[in-house]
Amino acid sequence: MHAKFMLEALEEAKKARLIDEVPIGCVIVKDGQVLARAHNLRQTRRIATAHAEILAVEEACRTLDSWHLEDCTLYVTLEPCPMCAGAIIQSRIKTVVFGSFDPKGGCFGTVADFSTIKAFNHHPVVYGGILEDECTEMLKEFFTKKRETK
Repeated sequence: MHAKFMLEALEEAKKARLIDEVPIGCVIVKDGQVLARAHNLRQTRRIATAHAEILAVEEACRTLDSWHLEDCTLYVTLEPCPMCAGAIIQSRIKTVVFGSFDPKGGCFGTVADFSTIKAFNHHPVVYGGILEDECTEMLKEFFTKKRETK
C-alpha cells in the first residue's frame, strides 16, 4: 500500500521537475483517500517555506478544516528537513513515509530523528526507503542536468 501512494508523490515530483524545481513531491492520505498533494515551489514562489510537505500540510488542513491531521499519512519522495519535520509534528500527522534518505538535512533518522525526541508531544511512525531507488534517481538526474548546464 505504501508503494501506491509513493507513486503518487513521485507524480508530484515530476511536476516540480517540469518547472525546474527540485523534484520533491508529497501526498497526504486519510482513510485510503488523497486529501492533499503538492510539489516543491521554492524557486517559483521565491519563498523558502514552499516545500512540498508544507504546501501539502496546508492543503490538508484546509480540506479537513482543522490543523489536526492525526489520522493521516504523509508520503514524500525525500526525507523531511527540520522545518517540514516540525510541521509534521505540529499537525499531528500519524505516519510519515519517505523515499530517499537525505544525508544533508533529513530529520527522521539521517541527520537527526525528530520522531524520537521525548520532549515533543507527538511522535509519528516513520518508514523510510519506500521506492528509494526511483526517488533517488529522479533527484540525481535533476542535479546532474543542473551541473551540466552551468
